[in-house]
Amino acid sequence: MVTPKHILGTFDEALASLRNNVLMMSSLTERSLNRAMKGLFDRDDDICAHAIADDEEIDQLEIQIDKDGVAILLRFQPVASDLRRVVAAMKLSSNLERMADQATTIARRARKLNQHPPLPEVELMKPLYEEAMSMFKDSVDAFVREDVDLGRAIVPRDEKLDELNRLASRKLIDRMAQDPGQLRGYLNLIFIGRCLERVGDHATNIAEDAVYAAAAEDIRHQTAATAV
Repeated sequence: MVTPKHILGTFDEALASLRNNVLMMSSLTERSLNRAMKGLFDRDDDICAHAIADDEEIDQLEIQIDKDGVAILLRFQPVASDLRRVVAAMKLSSNLERMADQATTIARRARKLNQHPPLPEVELMKPLYEEAMSMFKDSVDAFVREDVDLGRAIVPRDEKLDELNRLASRKLIDRMAQDPGQLRGYLNLIFIGRCLERVGDHATNIAEDAVYAAAAEDIRHQTAATAV
């Protein structure tokens, strides 16, 4: 007879199903963010519409993950590392849902920008986008691999993303003064920058939860110096 991996063998199956749904939700969220930014850079309203449409499926997955997570907690009453893994998966889905909301906002702002002549300052969003998505992918990777070192390393990167956003915002505010006729366009870009900054905030949350799930270490609210 094959020895089960867990005293309650079906717990492993339930946890694996939960994690698979989280990974599916992560993939959809990544796709939605990429679509929103592609719609911005390519000035493509159809791609923006696809990004907005993704949100409903992501919302439904979050509801399912919450339902399944609660069912696992009630049925198996896990403790220690098992409990931390279930809770971390549920918290990750909440952060993913909020990231998807940012993708929707970006897509809507992009459609507004697409109604007017192109702004060269759209290029200011590329460094923010690249850093935010890198943090997003690494945070999910840290969760999946239970990689404590990777999770810790993501936290101080949030300050870099914040600084990129500050620099972009200052340049856009300067452009407003020079070209007030494009005021709405520059404001939309500032809001998009804030959305990308928030994606980094949620990636940081995921990284912190990944460290806690793997090592029972709470690294929230630590300074960048102590987080690395």
